Amino acid sequence: MLERGTWLNEPAEWRFGADGLRVVTDHGTDFWRETHYGFTRDSGHFLGLAAAGEFTAELRVRGEYRALYDQAGIMLRLDERRWLKAGIEVSDGQAMLGSVLTIGQSDWATGPYHGDPGDLRLRLTVAEGVLRLQASADGRRWGLVRLAPFPRVDACTVGPMCCTPERAGLEVRFSEFRLGPPLGRALHDLS
Repeated sequence: MLERGTWLNEPAEWRFGADGLRVVTDHGTDFWRETHYGFTRDSGHFLGLAAAGEFTAELRVRGEYRALYDQAGIMLRLDERRWLKAGIEVSDGQAMLGSVLTIGQSDWATGPYHGDPGDLRLRLTVAEGVLRLQASADGRRWGLVRLAPFPRVDACTVGPMCCTPERAGLEVRFSEFRLGPPLGRALHDLS
């Protein structure tokens, strides 16, 4: 399914193979708007697939994170001022589970990830003006990472995202991408 996506900031090195999409990040790539740092960057790599305004998407992300702000995960995007990116990001010397929600300006929520950061699954559900982000180490138990309001729209794009603001060369493999109608599960249903 990822083969149907369209690149925003296509990386110099990427390919599809039997194990999904492999990407190597370019130097100085990032997604951020204003908060704290005072700059706006929209140069990260994002392979967006068209999605209805309400959906559930899942993605497996495997990477070898080494440097400050190395990051990879999933992105939901309406435009350059309204988006979410979520996944693993190196901060304070360790790989953290984090998300950045941007509605005009970016916020950043992050915390320790107790699974293997090199192999993470993410699930994003958008329905009735609410965004629900979940993470899983095994694809069976999906803990809540974030619950937030998100603009109601008829269509958006969703898919793999990766960036390296401080370097180039983060290698990431994206696989097991699924996109369909919202799951409609209760908030504390971890399945």
